[in-house]
Amino acid sequence: MMDETPMVEVPANGSVLRYPYLWAWQRDKGETEGRKSRPVCMVLAIPKGLQTHLVILAISGTPPRSDQTALEIPQLECRRAGIRDWKEAWITVSEFNHDIAEVSFYFDPNAEVLGTLSKGFLAKVATAFKPFLAVASARVGRTE
Repeated sequence: MMDETPMVEVPANGSVLRYPYLWAWQRDKGETEGRKSRPVCMVLAIPKGLQTHLVILAISGTPPRSDQTALEIPQLECRRAGIRDWKEAWITVSEFNHDIAEVSFYFDPNAEVLGTLSKGFLAKVATAFKPFLAVASARVGRTE
């Protein structure tokens, strides 16, 4: 009999939940912990064997830094995402947190899903994010 770790239930792509996101600039300064839990978008959950690799994008109420690429989130999408009180919001596509659901110190599989981005807006996010997925410096590993 094989010892198998059960796969964790992961919210659907486009789900918005809270997560202690670690920004690339924080990682570059040597920080290892996200400073606060913030709304994020689960962009991809990729099953690989007994593990689920998570690709997570930050959502912020602050305009992006000059070294970041982000899409402004329309008000209708903010309401769908469960951040209806925000006057402005951006989803950063030039960096992402990579985590593994089954062994994560940060991902909470029981976290409340605040909302979900529409398929149409998620497609725009995916198109803008795709060039950064293969950029090593864009990936902020959360598995250590």
